[in-house]
Formats: sequence, C-alpha cells, structure tokens
Amino acid sequence: MGSISVACYRPRAGCEEALVELVRNHLPPLRSEGLVTDRPSIVMRTAGGIIVEVFEWVSQEAIAGAHHNPVVLELWKRFEAVCSYETPSSLPEFQKVFQHFEPI
Repeated sequence: MGSISVACYRPRAGCEEALVELVRNHLPPLRSEGLVTDRPSIVMRTAGGIIVEVFEWVSQEAIAGAHHNPVVLELWKRFEAVCSYETPSSLPEFQKVFQHFEPI
C-alpha cells in the first residue's frame, strides 16, 4: 500500500527557480529506484512563497529504504542546497478549513 507525503520547501534566498526546477524533476529518479508510484505529484506555492508538494511513496518500506539509498541521498543534498523544510502546520494556509494555493 502506498503512502502519501506532503513536503513543504522554503526556498533559500535567490533559489526559488532552482527549487521549482528540482521539485519538477525529482520524481523520475525516485521512480527508477522503485520508491514512488506513477501517481502524478501536485505542486503548489503558498502566498508566502513556500512550495508544497504532494506525492506517493510505494510503501513505508520504500520510505525507510530511501534513507540509505545513494541516489536519494544525493537528491536530498541538492534540496538542502536550495531550501529548508517546513511542517504543514507552520503554514498559514493549513490553519484554515479550506486552503488555496497557486498551482505550479
């Protein structure tokens, strides 16, 4: 059974476009490693500029295995260079019953 993840990325100064490009292209390597499903991701931007991505892992085991996978670890280094991570609950949009985002 799959597992849906919600990831929230705060772009580092001057890295907004690099982050968007990375988010747009990071699922194919994860798919080639058998870690995420073919379900398309949903990518959006908050009013404050946070990029929110919703995607599906193959399983909890895939998530655990990602933490030891060299392809994934390299990908995560690229993310860390262009963003920091936020929890959904820290975003104003997630304080509302119905949220609205800019689609990317």
